[in-house]
Amino acid sequence: MEFDVVVVGAGPAGLAAAIRLKQLAPDATVCVVEKGSEVGAHILSGAVIETRALDELIPDWRKRGAPLNTPATEDRMLFLTETRSYRVPMLGTVMPHMSNHGNYIVSLGEVCRWLGGQAEALGVEIYPGFAAAELLDEDGRIAGVATGDMGVTREGERGPNFAPGMELRATYTLFGEGCRGSLAKQLMARFDLRQGVDPQTYGLGIKELWEIPASKHRPGLVQHSFGWPLDRATYGGSWLYHFGENLVSYGFVVGLDYANTWLSPFDEMQRLKTHPSVRQHLEGGKRLSYGARALSEGGLQSVPRLSFPGGALLGDSAGFLNVPKIKGTHTAMKSGMLAAEAVADALANGRPAEPRSYTRRVRQSWLWTELRDVRNVRPSFAKFGTLGGALYSGFDAMVLRGRAPWTMRHRHADNEVLDSAAGSPPIAYPRPDNKLTFDRLSSVYLSNTNHEENQPVHLRLRDPQRWRSVNWDLYRSPESRYCPAAVYEAVDTEAGDANGPRLQINAQNCVHCKTCDIKDPTQNIDWATPEGGGGPNYPGGM
Repeated sequence: MEFDVVVVGAGPAGLAAAIRLKQLAPDATVCVVEKGSEVGAHILSGAVIETRALDELIPDWRKRGAPLNTPATEDRMLFLTETRSYRVPMLGTVMPHMSNHGNYIVSLGEVCRWLGGQAEALGVEIYPGFAAAELLDEDGRIAGVATGDMGVTREGERGPNFAPGMELRATYTLFGEGCRGSLAKQLMARFDLRQGVDPQTYGLGIKELWEIPASKHRPGLVQHSFGWPLDRATYGGSWLYHFGENLVSYGFVVGLDYANTWLSPFDEMQRLKTHPSVRQHLEGGKRLSYGARALSEGGLQSVPRLSFPGGALLGDSAGFLNVPKIKGTHTAMKSGMLAAEAVADALANGRPAEPRSYTRRVRQSWLWTELRDVRNVRPSFAKFGTLGGALYSGFDAMVLRGRAPWTMRHRHADNEVLDSAAGSPPIAYPRPDNKLTFDRLSSVYLSNTNHEENQPVHLRLRDPQRWRSVNWDLYRSPESRYCPAAVYEAVDTEAGDANGPRLQINAQNCVHCKTCDIKDPTQNIDWATPEGGGGPNYPGGM
């Protein structure tokens, strides 16, 4: 199948790119391929949306029924100790990037479903349930993607539901796979896109959706916290948003540059719910859904080269998250729109090479200015710790106004900083009560995750022997703790077991967060694209 443009990923960046392309070039043929079972099925976000990009893309979005129905009306930022909370005063002054005045609390999945409808109305073809699994590289130029075969067994045989993959060929291919996209990772290596930039640093966001009693519901409340339960050297914090019909989005982010091998982001997220500042919102409610996703937190210093022969990187595939704002939807959409403008110009002028003007457009836009002004916030926490980073961020925002004559660097990749088991203090986590706190397996059940049992495993060890000598002997299986979905399990670990410790991979549990691909100490775990339609199926409220 041949198109002018193929977009990989039906997230905010990819859909904004497709819509903008059809606005500028109505006759262009545009296709969006999405690995989720439907548009929005794999979308996980907080989510508070700043509408700046949406206002530019679809100015009459209110009349068109965009699902932005809960304005943010109250902001809170809390610093937590184990038993108490301290409110950061004058939030909009001390941390102006955190202000949510004029923003909306939404289900990002529903927003993407709506954007998908807008794209289709313009003539964009959207293929959900098809995972882009292979780059079509012809003479050093990307000429499209191929989707994986469906219904192939682990033994490589064709099952009863076999369907061959498709080749989607295009003049330009835009990659909006989100954080740590499998094809984006290949593109960065193929074209050396990361040359001269800092290593990317990531966070793991874990989220629950709750329905709470109406008497506790405060639509429009936005609460963030930092501090406990993390130590002062570990970056992270929580969000809690009231929206919709008695719904609360609760989530927790841990920077994946943490050092203690015994740390479990999932268990930290669970025990934070026992703190009075969070318990009071959720107690008496019902947990509806669960999910997890890695986030690109490196900011401007870690943005790779954006274009290459035949295509470009969009959204969180390129690392356009604004960390202090805890927002990436508006920046992802803007990047997609700018890429679309560059591609439309190239198509109109018959220049089928690299869409070079995309980088120039990004650097001249408010997207670049926004990331430039906050470039030192995330690395300041790595350099000075939690309290020092918070103080520096306030100084940077209030006094320097983002114009510091220096740029702090990210010196190490997240997988390079893990301490050994012997050198890390153990952490004792409380057992779940199954009312407020829960275990991994019951959580994964709520994500509606499904992978066909007999499909090829999409999580692979490049060198299976390395797991025991490195991951077990040195770190005591960190993947069994940082994975939020109980995918990795160290078995036969007791003294006297005949085979000794080994790693069991429960790939069917995978919620596609990509943490294992990021945090494994020797990058021995490779997250490959599973069959299309597999993975989580987040409901509308997520």
